[in-house]
Amino acid sequence: MWIFGYGSLVWKVDFTYELKVVGYITGYLRRFYQHSIDHRGVPEKPGRVVTLIPSDDTTSKVWGVAYKIGENDIDEVTKHLDFREKNGYSKKTVTFHPDDQTKTPFNLTIYIATEENQSFAGPASIEDIAKQVVSCQGPSGPNKEYVYNLAKAMRQLAPHINDEHLFALEAALKKLDPDDLKHS
Repeated sequence: MWIFGYGSLVWKVDFTYELKVVGYITGYLRRFYQHSIDHRGVPEKPGRVVTLIPSDDTTSKVWGVAYKIGENDIDEVTKHLDFREKNGYSKKTVTFHPDDQTKTPFNLTIYIATEENQSFAGPASIEDIAKQVVSCQGPSGPNKEYVYNLAKAMRQLAPHINDEHLFALEAALKKLDPDDLKHS
């Protein structure tokens, strides 16, 4: 079994896996369109985390990490991720394309929060998302930490990729963040 990480699973891997492969899926866009009331916010003040939305451009790419789960760990990891991604996420199978062009694309599972779920925040301007993120905090920590960690991890994993939405949000957040010197 393979799982695709495109949000916190890129930099906060808290499950057992056998192999990690950098690459992308097509036909989606990574967007901070999902409210988080269980990790990066609370019900009274929800944070924002990423989900994938279908793209009008079927060749658009979302870069991330595929994790191969060992046969003996599938049940435990699935149970863990089903709980971790419980706030509006459901599973879907998509094709993953390894960054290493010599490797063959393969199917894997993604957790995606669709527009129909009750925590879908929907589109907003980068500035409005940054204003929401800068002041939110939940059981997993400050919402801004999620943005900074994801941006840093994506630059390390795929330095040749410009994730416009993610990097624009990071820049807008740094302008609002009184602690931005920590993340420069």
